[in-house]
Amino acid sequence: MDQVLWFGWFRADIITQYAGLFWQGLQMTVLITLICIVQGTALGLAVGLANLAEARRAPARQLCKYALRWPATVFVSFFRGTPLFVQILLIHFAVLPLFINQADGLLISGEAARNIKQNYGAFLSGVVALTLNAGAYISEIFRAGIQSIDRGQVEASRSLGLSFPRTMYHVILPQAFRRMLPPLGNNAIALLKDSSLVSAIGLAELAYAARTVAGAYSRYWEPYLTISLMYWVLTLGLAYVVKKLEDRYGRGDTR
Repeated sequence: MDQVLWFGWFRADIITQYAGLFWQGLQMTVLITLICIVQGTALGLAVGLANLAEARRAPARQLCKYALRWPATVFVSFFRGTPLFVQILLIHFAVLPLFINQADGLLISGEAARNIKQNYGAFLSGVVALTLNAGAYISEIFRAGIQSIDRGQVEASRSLGLSFPRTMYHVILPQAFRRMLPPLGNNAIALLKDSSLVSAIGLAELAYAARTVAGAYSRYWEPYLTISLMYWVLTLGLAYVVKKLEDRYGRGDTR
């Protein structure tokens, strides 16, 4: 194959030859990012509400403290206090085999476990690790956003007979959501870039594609500059979507 040089050093033929691999990597990166954004936001909301759960009377007051706030605090502390790369390795090589194992998996065993681990093991581990990590950070965004709303609104709602969940759903969260959009958008962009770490466990996303091409040619400018530009375009697109959401839903914020 003829070598096509751009700017005297960039071999375009490497990229065109492996265009299919880069395209598959792009699809996987977008897929895992979207799944983890949705699941991480749902998990973050649940953990954030658990961190703020309260009750007026015993034993519900003790239940909120020991069954909700304490476990939520430990969860957030662990996943914010340890490297995401370590979390990915821990889940893939220790946690996943505990539940999905051909010999004695707690959830799935036998031939089904072997097929799942062989065909979807890296994907499942990556999704679980990124979701848990994102959930821990997003929970703090929800907690801070909810606490930024005047406490009097919570007390007024409770005095009218609304339960804690109904107060959150009808009064607090709609107001807090506008204030949480910028940090939620930043977290989504960080999650998109952090998805490159799952290439370490063999998931065929963009970073894995670049590493494969670099190993085949022993050239690094072409593959890594290519995925850098692809990540850049993806983050610009995501930032644009977040900006549009801010323009639409942030107008009513009267801080």
